[in-house]
Amino acid sequence: MERKILDLFRLDGKVALIVGGNRGLGLAMAEALAEAGARISIASRDKTNNQQAEELIRTTYDVPCISTSCDITQEHNVQQTVQRTIEAFGRIDILINSAGINIRGPIEELSLHDFNQVQQINVTGAWLACREVVPHMKKNGYGRIINVGSMLSLVAIPDRTPYATSKGAIVQMTRSLAIELAKDQVNVNAMLPGPFATEMNLPLTNDPEKYQAFIDKIPVGRWGELHEIGGLALYLASPASSYVTGASFSIDGGWTTQ
Repeated sequence: MERKILDLFRLDGKVALIVGGNRGLGLAMAEALAEAGARISIASRDKTNNQQAEELIRTTYDVPCISTSCDITQEHNVQQTVQRTIEAFGRIDILINSAGINIRGPIEELSLHDFNQVQQINVTGAWLACREVVPHMKKNGYGRIINVGSMLSLVAIPDRTPYATSKGAIVQMTRSLAIELAKDQVNVNAMLPGPFATEMNLPLTNDPEKYQAFIDKIPVGRWGELHEIGGLALYLASPASSYVTGASFSIDGGWTTQ
């Protein structure tokens, strides 16, 4: 019997590792996948936030959830996180790379350390996580990798050279890896969020003038709400997206259509 369309969005029995999954967009995506039945592994540096996110997932969605304190820029930390997930659940079917930072400012006021730190977390960390999960996905003949870029992967605004550079790299890494893994039934795609009211964006949401300047650029006339990231994440993580790889999906209220 042919599967019904909604069945293709179920993740029962699947295991999802969400890097940066203890707050903001990462946690919202973890919740969406958990609601669809996935077992969840959260990796982030903050142990307290990890534990709170883990408890939320377990109690709200009644699925197994673990968390690991992980510095995504440290190769050994990433290897340990992947190994712990495999030990707990036996497999990794889905990887979401959601960890990221943004250091803003005119280029002449930024240090080389500022620039390198953004690249290390936003690019190197995602690359390391991909490298560590790929052998497991190849072995199972199935995988979904979702890299979180930004609308600044496609367009630019001033005072964002470190961040825009890193998010442009995410799109190219996604494309290259998608071609590399297509024959192994591992799909690799990118999500490109626009303005969401996350902790990273507090410098903007707490400044009425900057906040309104963003509103003026968003065709739908508002910032994104965290739960609105979940549908796209679920689609890309699920069997429903079996013919989609190497793509980048804007979710920005229409900003990049202008």
